[in-house]
Amino acid sequence: MESTLTPARIVQELDKYIIGQAEAKKSVAIALRNRWRRLNAPEDIRREIIPNNIMMIGPTGVGKTEIARRLAQLAQAPFVKVEASKFTEVGYVGRDVESMVRDLVEQAVNLVRAEQKDRVRDIALENVNEQILDILIPPLRKRNRERGPVAFHAEESGVDPSSISEDELNERTREKFREKLLRGELDERKIEIELTVPAHNVQVVGPMGMDGMDGLQDMLSGMMPKKKKKRKLTIAEAREFLIEEEAERLIDQDAVTKEAIDRAGNSGIIFIDEIDKVAVSSGARGGPDVSRQGVQRDLLPIVEGSAVNTKHGLIKTDHILFIAAGAFHVAKPSDLIPELQGRFPIRVELNS
Repeated sequence: MESTLTPARIVQELDKYIIGQAEAKKSVAIALRNRWRRLNAPEDIRREIIPNNIMMIGPTGVGKTEIARRLAQLAQAPFVKVEASKFTEVGYVGRDVESMVRDLVEQAVNLVRAEQKDRVRDIALENVNEQILDILIPPLRKRNRERGPVAFHAEESGVDPSSISEDELNERTREKFREKLLRGELDERKIEIELTVPAHNVQVVGPMGMDGMDGLQDMLSGMMPKKKKKRKLTIAEAREFLIEEEAERLIDQDAVTKEAIDRAGNSGIIFIDEIDKVAVSSGARGGPDVSRQGVQRDLLPIVEGSAVNTKHGLIKTDHILFIAAGAFHVAKPSDLIPELQGRFPIRVELNS
């Protein structure tokens, strides 16, 4: 996050995409700025500064989700939107509330991986051009070889094959083709390349559904051998596939995971929509939605701050910014359990 993103500047950026809702924009802008201040605070007091979670109240279509999404884009922070009504208390059929934290970490990993690939793209492009050149004009493995493909390509590149040694001929031909390759003159020529085909995902379904089984599923998928597949493509098409593979090889996966967990824990934003659907109206007892109050109790430790185990490692939720939203047509914010209400100290009503 840039130091120039003051609350006033953040509001200006949000104004480009969302009309009105000044109060909501101001609240999220202050929350984002406080986050920057925390990250720049001395180490000994940093962990004492917790984010002020926000509850947005307003009907569908007034910009609740868009404000949160644009805020995350502005801060280049991992962002996940979930619907509270999809979660259920442990023991009922439905998603476990911890899955939203796992989704956030997954989003952070993808974000960091994409950034790292952008950083190494120039090196990857250089390596890929050499790979393509090796396919077009293979380098000499032995000094004494029959004059065949090299001589043919040499004549094509304007070099007289009879006047120089085979090693020098090969090198000059490669240099001529390298120049053509960099200028894009060979982009339409077709070559055959070998691509890695990822193994099929092994579906593992536990007693509570897919949640919590990600680690086992990934481990089993990783044991499956990766297949190689040959494809005939133009050089322009092949270059994009090969750059993706080369960039994947160049980046440090452990560093990606470490940075992703740190970014998710310190900069992540979780948007919990339809929070009003799990609020139990005063006087209502039992019924088909008996698990709704249980969802609130399960949400509470996540919002308060706890450690969640993911396939990438342990993440603490203490400094994740939670933004809850709901229409509250039937239920009221006061119908949420008091402990959960206290974890969303900032309430903003959006105008329709």
